[in-house]
Amino acid sequence: MSEHLKLKNYERPQLDLPGDNDSLLLHSCCAPCAGEVMEAVAASDIKTTVYFYNPNIHPIAEYEIRKDENKRFCDKLGFEFIDADYDKDNWFERIKGLEDEPERGKRCTECFDMRFERSALYAHENDFNVYATTLGISRWKDMDQINTSGDKAAARYDELTYWDFNWRKQGGSSRMIEISKQENFYQQEYCGCVYSLRDTNKWRMKNNKDRIIRGVKFYS
Repeated sequence: MSEHLKLKNYERPQLDLPGDNDSLLLHSCCAPCAGEVMEAVAASDIKTTVYFYNPNIHPIAEYEIRKDENKRFCDKLGFEFIDADYDKDNWFERIKGLEDEPERGKRCTECFDMRFERSALYAHENDFNVYATTLGISRWKDMDQINTSGDKAAARYDELTYWDFNWRKQGGSSRMIEISKQENFYQQEYCGCVYSLRDTNKWRMKNNKDRIIRGVKFYS
């Protein structure tokens, strides 16, 4: 990454929400993905509420670690943090029949749809006209898949827009790691759901690597 794009040298541009709106509902999946996004909107004085809705995360202990890390960074930046339902039973019901789908496959689409539908509903019920997600900053994810789900959820409400800003560009993905190290964020080693944990461990065992030990690895 070019020196001028690194965190210590980067001059953040002014970001403007679609439609001249001044408040944002930001669906967040975890602190590492959220860090760069949150600092970017904070630098542009965008009034942001972070909405943590991720019933896919397994097990509950992992969910609590990721949630607490995200809330800690929200408290630091002065962002409101909404702790939404951990309705894992509904998530499993929605994913039924897709348990063996690969990463970036139909199971992930259904998971994104569920999380964004709830985010869009919260935005609609609480007078937000724009919502976005931190999920797209990760290079492990399919941005088109995420944005399609985001747009579909927003289309349920006439006044709501999904902000599909590309957080990866101009070094965003690299600054995400820089911020994670700076903040000593928890470093999860699988996407979140029980099936990603299963498949990641299968890959590790096949490649003579140790199985994941949750809750012990932090960026440094």
